[in-house]
Amino acid sequence: MPQPITKNTLFYGDNLPILRDYIPDESIDLVYLDPPFNSRRTYNVLFKDEGGKESESQITAFDDTWHWTGAAEEAYRELVEDAPSEVGQLIGAMRSFVGTNQMMAYLVMMAIRLVELHRVLKPTGSLYLHCDPTASHYLKVILDTIFGAGNFRNEIVWQRAAPKAHAFTRFPSTHDVLLFYGKAQISTWKTPYTPHRKEYIESHYSNIEPKTGRHYTLGDLLNPNKDRPNLTYEFPPGSGSVRVWRWTKERMMKAWEENRIVIPKGGGVPRYKRYLDEMAGTPVTSVWTDISPINSQAAERLGYPTQKPEALLERIVAASSNEGDLVLDPFCGCGTTIAAAQKLNRRWVGIDITHLSIALQKYRLRDSFSIVAGVDYAVIGEPVSLDSARMLASEDRYQFQWWALSLVQARPLGASAGQKQGRKGADQGIDGVINFIDDAKGSAKRVLVQVKSGKVSSRDIRDLAGTVDREKAAIGVFITLESPTTPMTTEATGAGFYHSDGWNQNYPKIQILTIEALLQGAKIEMPQTTAITFQQAPKQKSKSGRVQAGLFGKLDEESEE
Repeated sequence: MPQPITKNTLFYGDNLPILRDYIPDESIDLVYLDPPFNSRRTYNVLFKDEGGKESESQITAFDDTWHWTGAAEEAYRELVEDAPSEVGQLIGAMRSFVGTNQMMAYLVMMAIRLVELHRVLKPTGSLYLHCDPTASHYLKVILDTIFGAGNFRNEIVWQRAAPKAHAFTRFPSTHDVLLFYGKAQISTWKTPYTPHRKEYIESHYSNIEPKTGRHYTLGDLLNPNKDRPNLTYEFPPGSGSVRVWRWTKERMMKAWEENRIVIPKGGGVPRYKRYLDEMAGTPVTSVWTDISPINSQAAERLGYPTQKPEALLERIVAASSNEGDLVLDPFCGCGTTIAAAQKLNRRWVGIDITHLSIALQKYRLRDSFSIVAGVDYAVIGEPVSLDSARMLASEDRYQFQWWALSLVQARPLGASAGQKQGRKGADQGIDGVINFIDDAKGSAKRVLVQVKSGKVSSRDIRDLAGTVDREKAAIGVFITLESPTTPMTTEATGAGFYHSDGWNQNYPKIQILTIEALLQGAKIEMPQTTAITFQQAPKQKSKSGRVQAGLFGKLDEESEE
């Protein structure tokens, strides 16, 4: 039985076993997931039959695609045999008409995870599934089956791009879909608002009080239902005018005493004075056009290929959770959900299958909120010993490489943060790089990093030294799982030093760091204060109440049409 989550946590690994092994029943208040899916591929290719003979090692799920493999077949079998009967029947029927292809693999792998996400949600919890129109209709049927059609809340349309004239046989695709479900009929909800548009204010709140300068409009006080005896009375007092009013007599008299009721000049039906500064704003609808995607100039851009804007996640987190609630993102990528939860004082759990993403999130949390892994939050699944490092290296050399680079905060070369596999960098065998500024002139310098998990020799050090010289880098770092030989150490020592003009200090030009030493806290010898690895996330503070999406409050019988 999984134990309750007592600390904010990042998990490295496949989210399905992590959900089962670590996340207790009904413990999560909000789930947001943006699973990878290759919507850019030709639609027909997604439905091309796959024989299921491909090796699992050949499948790069996080290249934004899924394939029908042994894992997909096993998930299908489990759904049909062990999932709730209606889920098994649906998946069986879908395979019969969708076929055995990438689309069905995606749907099967999503369905088995959605069953687990439904399990971990509290009765008052909500789930937002971010997808695109390529698969949203299938996912909605699956969600209806797992959550119950009555718990469907919204299909939210987010305009993620401006129209482009690249589509010649159809309308340009510019939106994503967010499918919003509750666990039960009643779930946590606070209506989000955006500020009224200037045009709306000018047309609806043109009245201004001379003494206070407050904008106001006049609202109707008559009740549309004429058969309300308890709301039928004389007003204003002594006027002889009996009508069916919207409010009780007690409330009407209170508003009258507060000078909130206006009698039109020349008589007529009394009106209620509604001030602009008391209105929460315009309720956010199910069509979101006010949140721009991440562009090349955005301050929050981290270089992650599918990064979502923080405003998008802040709106979701603020609307469907309270401060102190637990937010889960099982495909957390570069950590926008985690950042939004941290900013809005929620607790959080993030899961990702690449060490590169986990490293990126650690840098983001450090840069934005000054919180540190192992102190302010837990990281589970990363190697913590030499033996576990060896195990990772034997299982997946790319994950080992990216994890090792994260120990020295080096940026991987030849890799995208959303990929499960990578390739060597252009600098002939160099796996990572650290850029830094060394002097008052702002001179850019580089540290080149190579990672080896197998047998090593002095030839590796000679090759690294040659690459450092050829690329005019400042320092070369050789990270090894095995202990260096004496000839390797001799070669490194013979490479001499890099002299820092900014610090007026010498640093070994070629440095050998073992994984064991790094786990014990060893560092690269270099000017430390100006190292630049990933795009730095902007500094932020946790906040509550006011969010980028607008204000949260009660709209007093008014909305912008």
